[in-house]
Amino acid sequence: MDESENGCTCGDAVRDLIFREARSQNRWQPRAVSDGLLREVYELMKWGPTSMNTAPLRLLFLRTAEAKEKLVPALAPGNVDKVRTAPVVAVVAYDSAFHDKLPFLFPHRPQAGAMFREDARLSEATAFRNGTLQGAYLMIAARMAGLDCGPMSGFNEDMVNETFFAGRTWKVNFLCGLGYGDPAGLFPRHPKLAFEQVCEFA
Repeated sequence: MDESENGCTCGDAVRDLIFREARSQNRWQPRAVSDGLLREVYELMKWGPTSMNTAPLRLLFLRTAEAKEKLVPALAPGNVDKVRTAPVVAVVAYDSAFHDKLPFLFPHRPQAGAMFREDARLSEATAFRNGTLQGAYLMIAARMAGLDCGPMSGFNEDMVNETFFAGRTWKVNFLCGLGYGDPAGLFPRHPKLAFEQVCEFA
């Protein structure tokens, strides 16, 4: 039986690269990540689906030591070294005014933005949900481009928003180190839940 009959046309090497062998990084090699490679990652991840093509993800790539130091006061202690040593830290954000771009992104229904402007709860939920999806696409695309990822919670959202997005409609979702991981910083791999523990049929 070929792989397409199993429901997946990608080979084991691709599955390992993106999921089975990929690890969340805690330490980084001192290797630079070019702007061109970050652009390549975006140009791939932007094709991942979002509801109504809302595409609310916004990215701020912190590359310099000065930029990363601005983030440090908002971090939990365990994330400080991760941020300082990562070649790039992506502030993965979403735009709460994403609906302003719907005339371009959803052209067959250019008036669609009104439903979000009139319902703040719907707008926030849509932005956060789809921005989170796109954040996952970002990590998959980064791994496909040969980069490692170190996603992080553990920060003060209000401080991050005030430091980087004051006066704007962007809001932080999570942080993600990008670069080339140092295997010496990896923990033993933790277990994952089995299919039977997670999945049901109805």
